Amino acid sequence: MIRMLALLLCAGLLGCFGRSPAGEFRLDAPSVENADFGNALFQTVAVTLKPGNRIDIVDNGRVFDAAIEEIAKARRSIHIDSFIWSEGKVSDRLIDAIARRTRAGVQCRIMVDAVGSPSFASLQKRLEGIGCEVHRLRPIPGQDDVARDHRKLILVDGRVGITGGFGIDDKWDGDGKSDEPPEWRDSNARVSGPAVLDMQQAFSENWQEATGALLPADAFPKPIDAGPTWAAFVASSENSIATRNDRVTQLMIATAKKRIWIANAYFLPSTPIMALLTRKAHEGVDVRILAAGDHTDTKPFLPSQRARMDQLARDGVRAFEYAPTMMHGKTMVVDDSIVMVGSCNLEPLSLNRMDEGALVAVDAKLAREESRRFLDDLARSTERVPEGARKTAGR
Repeated sequence: MIRMLALLLCAGLLGCFGRSPAGEFRLDAPSVENADFGNALFQTVAVTLKPGNRIDIVDNGRVFDAAIEEIAKARRSIHIDSFIWSEGKVSDRLIDAIARRTRAGVQCRIMVDAVGSPSFASLQKRLEGIGCEVHRLRPIPGQDDVARDHRKLILVDGRVGITGGFGIDDKWDGDGKSDEPPEWRDSNARVSGPAVLDMQQAFSENWQEATGALLPADAFPKPIDAGPTWAAFVASSENSIATRNDRVTQLMIATAKKRIWIANAYFLPSTPIMALLTRKAHEGVDVRILAAGDHTDTKPFLPSQRARMDQLARDGVRAFEYAPTMMHGKTMVVDDSIVMVGSCNLEPLSLNRMDEGALVAVDAKLAREESRRFLDDLARSTERVPEGARKTAGR
């Protein structure tokens, strides 16, 4: 983890990985009402929004309750891809739940990132001892020590998936409102329906890298109609032009007509994203940013993050820092119906080099629920109002 922070410091302060060759996407902001967003998403990242999904937000420690509930139902397979997996109570609960299913003949496949989980050896032995196939992805040194697997996926039978910002570590347990002991604030989603196949494909891609093997055909069951939500999972990897993470972020912002509410732990966006946010604020869109504050786990970045937030505040964006504890979420709400929840940070490594994943959904009810959570978080946050900040509604 120390090495990872050093790499991040290099990226943030020297800008060595902050390239964005594609520049600002030249899109006429699509109208969700006439279904252009789905078409724009397909053109931008080659992913199709599909109906028939059910999405439940499982914030903070509730993500582990949801994971254990779904693992208990497993009949064929349990797939887990995690950047961080550490010893502790959360890990013990998950391993116990997995063991009950592997004893019943369920196949369990697990990947962790070698940098994100540097002390994983003893856990790997435990997991292999209960019948799991386990791999540490991209060991150090490697061909590219910076391009980490930062995705967070728990998949059961190819029918339900969980994704978001969580790591398998005790600091993600709790309610996200306390720093003694640390209980990080994070956002995650449980998904049933066709979007789970996108998530399973993302897992399969990294599994092939780790093992050279394909998943069995029954890992991709025919999707069922689980709910009313149009959704897709956007998997992103390093790209010499622009990653899908960068592209979908810019598309989401370009789409907005009314509001863009972003919660993102590490807010060091590229120049094109900064320009898009500024343009939208000047057009009268309600742009609000929530980032980690004094409890951040990457304090060397705080001055750079605050400089960007203050720059945006002077252009009419409202910028906030979460006060109670570390805020690790990565969400976006656009207008009245578009929501994104995933692992994607708005900083150079995540935007350009890491494997990431984001669930994109079009659902007015889900957008209302996520907006309520965002406002609850703002009520616990401190707004940055630098000298010269433009007057906006509510400020």
